[in-house]
Amino acid sequence: MRLFLCNAVLMLFVTSLIGALIPEPEVKIEVLQKPFICHRKTKGGDLMLVHYEGYLEKDGSLFHSTHKHNNGQPIWFTLGILEALKGWDQGLKGMCVGEKRKLIIPPALGYGKEGKGKIPPESTLIFNIDLLEIRNGPRSHESFQEMDLNDDWKLSKDEVKAYLKKEFEKHGAVVNESHHDALVEDIFDKEDEDKDGFISAREFTYKHDEL
Repeated sequence: MRLFLCNAVLMLFVTSLIGALIPEPEVKIEVLQKPFICHRKTKGGDLMLVHYEGYLEKDGSLFHSTHKHNNGQPIWFTLGILEALKGWDQGLKGMCVGEKRKLIIPPALGYGKEGKGKIPPESTLIFNIDLLEIRNGPRSHESFQEMDLNDDWKLSKDEVKAYLKKEFEKHGAVVNESHHDALVEDIFDKEDEDKDGFISAREFTYKHDEL
């Protein structure tokens, strides 16, 4: 019995050690071009205007380009809220306007086991990305994370109500349940664009005095 327990403990230790030795997937970043002067660097919650080209690493084939497939127009996206790929959120932090980066994104930070469209499952992706403009996001990334209690990247009415209650209490205001209910309904009426009962990170744009 004692030998069995010792073996079990040893196996658990070895398994834990192996798990600890397996590195987390990460994006490889190569700066292809950088401006001489950088007035501002990107951070979570910023809106970024970019041109990009995406390639499959295995054969170098182009699967999407804003120059060719988007009427030549760049795209806006919000950094750090999983609006694009996890690899973009990791690889485009601290970027300057006028900077160009090459990102090599492993499958776990791209489209994973499912793939998408022209992208096969378990594909490593290469992106060349030009940053054209940075703007302040409509609401801070930190505020969304603070409200998103279960980290599912969407806000329920209970989460918004809990946040409002906490903010009211922080400032010494009287908590009125019926007032809060009406406030939450008003917020969801304006922010829940697809009316699915949740406010996604992307829908988190309506500037309400209480949020």
